[in-house]
Amino acid sequence: MNLHLSAQDVPRCDLCENALASSHSDFCFINLCRPCIGEHIGDEYTKHKVVPFNQRKSTVIYPMCTTHESQRCEFQCNECHIFVCSLCVSSDTHNGHTFSNLFEIYKFKKEITEKDKCELENIICPTYEAIITEIESGVAKIDGEYEHLSAAVIKCGEELRKEIEIAVEKLNGDIEEMRTKHIDVLQKHLEEIKKTRSDIQKSLETLREVTESNDVALVVEFKSRNKEFFRLPQKVEVTGPKFDPKAIDRQQLNQVIGTLLPLSPRSVEHGYTLKMPAKCLQDDPELIGAIDTGSRKLYSVTCYSDVNIWICGRYSTMKCFDNQGSLIKSVETKSGEWPCDVAVTNDGDMIYSDWATGKINMIENGQEKEIIYLEEWDPQNLCVTSSGDLLVTMSSVEEWEEGGDEEDSDEEMIQCKIVRYSLTDAKEKQTIQFDDKGNPLFSGNRYSKYICENKNYDICVADSEAGEVVVVNEAGNLRFRYRGHPSAARNQQYQPKDSSTKINTFNPIGITTDSQSQILTADCPNHLIHILDKDGHFLRLIDNCDLYSPFDLFVDKNDILHVTEYNIGKVKKVKYLE
Repeated sequence: MNLHLSAQDVPRCDLCENALASSHSDFCFINLCRPCIGEHIGDEYTKHKVVPFNQRKSTVIYPMCTTHESQRCEFQCNECHIFVCSLCVSSDTHNGHTFSNLFEIYKFKKEITEKDKCELENIICPTYEAIITEIESGVAKIDGEYEHLSAAVIKCGEELRKEIEIAVEKLNGDIEEMRTKHIDVLQKHLEEIKKTRSDIQKSLETLREVTESNDVALVVEFKSRNKEFFRLPQKVEVTGPKFDPKAIDRQQLNQVIGTLLPLSPRSVEHGYTLKMPAKCLQDDPELIGAIDTGSRKLYSVTCYSDVNIWICGRYSTMKCFDNQGSLIKSVETKSGEWPCDVAVTNDGDMIYSDWATGKINMIENGQEKEIIYLEEWDPQNLCVTSSGDLLVTMSSVEEWEEGGDEEDSDEEMIQCKIVRYSLTDAKEKQTIQFDDKGNPLFSGNRYSKYICENKNYDICVADSEAGEVVVVNEAGNLRFRYRGHPSAARNQQYQPKDSSTKINTFNPIGITTDSQSQILTADCPNHLIHILDKDGHFLRLIDNCDLYSPFDLFVDKNDILHVTEYNIGKVKKVKYLE
């Protein structure tokens, strides 16, 4: 047996093919024993990188510069969108251009690919396996169901003897045809699901290659398909035929035998659901960290990754922090006024709404651009959906009386709505404003209405002025309203001495959802956070984590709750799921 090729053998040197490999050449992808290292690095190539074998693939391999052949690229030109080396940066070709550190992009994309791999392994693949099992089980049961149906027809035929033999044969023929069509419909659906599963498995193989690769170009140029796979196919439900026997009447033989209701395949939107790993609420939520933003009047937080936590407040600067609370970058609004909200796209680009200009702007590759402009509406809060659309809450623009302010304005004339936009072309796709009776879904005022999308595609809105959480389905139809819970008394930790100032009224502001499709909303004046299930049933309160004036909420990919404290300027992190 060739020990060098044995699957059970330890790795051996690729040069001498006998000695055990103690080192690895990261650029050449060659295993080396100690004596062969000198031979390997003794060629004319001067940039070998030999590391201990257990540290193989640890070296970041930058792409070679196409302009300066001896140089490796460590930057990306934000204007030309190409990899460049340090010589290119100082050349006239890129004069006046801005550059991004390729290693930072590499780390960022590595996080994305690792997240995609985990989603495919733990959520998407198991879901599709369950769907296929369900369909295969349905196909396996069809013969038995149709045999039972056929037996009922045969029994009726025996009772009518020879007079109904022709009709019985016709009905059995119809049954056989329907059975074939039934199987064909489900088999076609099954093949489509299997094809998607095959695409997922291929994507997972690619992701595994990418996550294990230290090839920068391969990682940076990788395009994720997880958003496509997260949109589960429509579920095909086939209503089988029913046999309806009739009393014997020779004058109407066909009707006497009975009729078969036709086969009725149909597609059911969201008939399948993702198999999310189950998590339970902790008995005692715990405060596990805090970020001091250095800014008071803090009202918005959103997370894209552990190193990309954006916040904004009643000031013109939007800030991005890492998980340890270190400031990464700051961005000023174009208008110089405070933004209404910040959000992050599925590609990691920051978006903010500017009430002063009626615009929604995006920071992409370090450059700011306008994506939506509203003339007759004030843009307020933002939510990027799982499909990549943008949901915007907005209020109508009304002229105020001269010398008046927001509190003195006539709010009865103000209208509020949600508009869904495509982030690809900024086109309006949907408006959500009224219920099925033509009544407004949301209260008419200028106060922000925080918004988020649940895992079941419901749209959840915290309507502070109305004192309720409003939840509509993907089509914009009202599902339920939550108006608080009797157990949600004002947090005694912050109970004022003057009992006349006690506030027990439910006053939801920030809102978010987690991997379990649970809805969390901040009851700011009562210093509480309410947790509901996806159908609006109260589960519990978070009232023991030293939260003062919790304003906005965001649950990250690890189900860690981020809470902004408006008057203190901190973002606190709470672990509430086991």
